[in-house]
Amino acid sequence: MTGSTATTGGADAPAPPKDRSPAGANGKGPGLMAGPAGRQLGLVVALALLCIVGAVTAPERFVDIDNVLTILRLAAVIGVVSIGMTFVIIGGGIDLSVGALVALSSVWATTLATQQMAGNFHWIVMVLTAIAVGAGAGLVNGIVIAYGRIVAFIATLAMLAAARGLAEIIANRRTQIVQNQGFLDFFTGDVLGVPTLVVIWALVSIGGWVLLNRTTFGRHTFAVGGNAEAARLAGIRVQWHTLKLYVLSGITCGIAAVMLMARTTTGSSTHGTLLELEVIAAVVIGGTLLTGGRGTIVGTVLGVLIFTTLGNVFTLNNLSSSVQAVARGVIIVLAVLLQTRLAEGRGDGPGWLSRFRPGRGESSSGGPVAGGTPAGAVSGGSSVPGAPGGDRPGAGPTP
Repeated sequence: MTGSTATTGGADAPAPPKDRSPAGANGKGPGLMAGPAGRQLGLVVALALLCIVGAVTAPERFVDIDNVLTILRLAAVIGVVSIGMTFVIIGGGIDLSVGALVALSSVWATTLATQQMAGNFHWIVMVLTAIAVGAGAGLVNGIVIAYGRIVAFIATLAMLAAARGLAEIIANRRTQIVQNQGFLDFFTGDVLGVPTLVVIWALVSIGGWVLLNRTTFGRHTFAVGGNAEAARLAGIRVQWHTLKLYVLSGITCGIAAVMLMARTTTGSSTHGTLLELEVIAAVVIGGTLLTGGRGTIVGTVLGVLIFTTLGNVFTLNNLSSSVQAVARGVIIVLAVLLQTRLAEGRGDGPGWLSRFRPGRGESSSGGPVAGGTPAGAVSGGSSVPGAPGGDRPGAGPTP
């Protein structure tokens, strides 16, 4: 087994000096866009340039406060789902069912029975119902992917079809009107002049940032997405953690369904159509690697704002929906190409993640290399069996 000596005898190996050279692997040194802060600065500049284009091409309509609030309300629904999707993608998966889950949650929460129950008790019943349905569907996704070892792309694609069909059956292909006035008054109101929907997006984003950057759950998410086998050897319950990621994604879909119900005053099986494409595009534009292991909540928020503002500029300039679709497709491809170049030219992920990467911590012969940590240290010094890589639950073969 390659590297067995190094992994079992990690305690006897001399501590390798850390490579603190500012230069990258190619010796050219980090550029302006080298770190997360640099990438986010680039996103801010892109958003500013987009706003300038909107202000120049449609000066009277784009800078109007009502238009700005419209952009924020539209971004809020996409933004909440994008937070859950960011966790899933950083964890090495993908969730194509988010749009259908939003539709299913909204339809279930606006059934006659649920609305009557909400009328007898409180409109919070509708909110809890939508979130519970989203979480339940996410749980099914997680079980199938993590324990059924079905590729996430296939499993969530199947859930997309099933959830959309179930929503049509429940609603009988009819749009269900939200009749609870208390529900509408709360979610269509504002807090200190800021729409409630935007406040909810901000709270979900802050909660997501804390969860990703300040908790063990977040560190495990990076580890599972960066190298699932190394994470397992480090003691992380990869399957259980993967399941929780999809439940989290389902919960954000339930919250987004509530927001969409308030914005449209309806529950419909057509809600969230193609939402998965917008969400994935926003997350990718925000700098999250589709291969997992790297991403930020701030980048996702900026990606959502860029994607939504872009659509608003297109609409104000009377571009057809076909042209908008083509432009968005080109932008998504460019974003993926850009992040691929960044990942190839430099290591990716937080510095501590290098401990979980065998390629960084071991030489080809299994010995420690400068800047790395023996795998035995990661696994607590125990013998490391030679397990094949790329068996992350729900993940396809490593490219």
